[in-house]
Amino acid sequence: MKLIHLGDLHLGRSLGDFDLIDDQKFILKQIIELIDKEKVDAVMIAGDIYDKSIPSEAAVNLLDSFLSELSSRNVKTYMISGNHDSDDRLNYGSWTFEKQGIFISAIYKGQLDHHTLKVGDTEVEIYMLPFVKASQVKHYCPDSKIESYEDAVKVIIDKAGIDENKCNVIISHQFVAGKGEDPSLSGSESIGTLNVGTVEKIGYDCFDKFDYVALGHIHSPQRVGRDNCRYSGTPLKYSLKDVNDEKSVPLITINGKDDINIELVPLRPLRDVRHIRGTMKELLSKENVSSPEDFIYATLTDEDIINDAVGIFQQTYPNTVKVDFDNSRTREVEQVDISQIAENRTFGELISDFYKQVYGTDISEEEMAVMREVAREAGVINEAD
Repeated sequence: MKLIHLGDLHLGRSLGDFDLIDDQKFILKQIIELIDKEKVDAVMIAGDIYDKSIPSEAAVNLLDSFLSELSSRNVKTYMISGNHDSDDRLNYGSWTFEKQGIFISAIYKGQLDHHTLKVGDTEVEIYMLPFVKASQVKHYCPDSKIESYEDAVKVIIDKAGIDENKCNVIISHQFVAGKGEDPSLSGSESIGTLNVGTVEKIGYDCFDKFDYVALGHIHSPQRVGRDNCRYSGTPLKYSLKDVNDEKSVPLITINGKDDINIELVPLRPLRDVRHIRGTMKELLSKENVSSPEDFIYATLTDEDIINDAVGIFQQTYPNTVKVDFDNSRTREVEQVDISQIAENRTFGELISDFYKQVYGTDISEEEMAVMREVAREAGVINEAD
């Protein structure tokens, strides 16, 4: 039996001002080709199917097309919701979809959804844990002691009555960490002592009853605690912090409970995300320009500020996402003690000083008027300031 583990598709996502729908079509087609080549039996999608709770028409159509491709090949699909998804929207039509071999678990209703997949002599129990909050679990289990998210997950699993003699797989969208070790983060993720985004951290040992744990939520592909507990990561690079990630798809071959093999199959994007650094002259010289269609983040080391740097770069790299500067001026700004900057200073004084630090000249009256108007609209200053 062969399974594919996907997660965090974030269909409908943009990179800066650039729509990624064509890039997502390209990578999903590549995954379909892999499924055909390897004769995959089922696909597991571990949440964050969409990038927004109200997805765009293009994102919905892309998911519809992908699921149709899988169904037409008689490839079973097991899909759960993530914290970016709307439970109700993702769950729409789920009973009907089951007739086509598409199983969706988007709303926790007091029990762990479960399906048996049998291919030849190999049988696997697939459990599906959508993104839930501890309060939801308390609602269905009022007599259980639930003081943390980890408690909630343990209660859900204990209630499921899992037979550990069978080969068990779970799909889950949670922030799962190893003992004394947090997973590597990227993209829009941010880490605290307990959570990433809105998800509390839980230990990977919560899933000890499972022979493979298909995780979603963390964007960098990686194992957690053991080889058979892992994040697939996003299929594409979705931010500057993803540039060094090697995107891949876990291909899981199961011949029995004690015979599970995991192969990470590399993915090749339509357009890569790259970070380049140097002076503008160096970066845009003909001998240094490569793959101009890639998404580019550029850091300029020029001492002089260059007006419309993004526009200049887009003449060579049309998909330039962002240009920033790293020079003596920007480093000086970074070293300023921000806590003391605003003390007994007016808005105008603060803006004037900042402008002079960055551009080396005084701000004009017209520019100051624009800054005040923006600040008023943002509620930073009131009408009298």
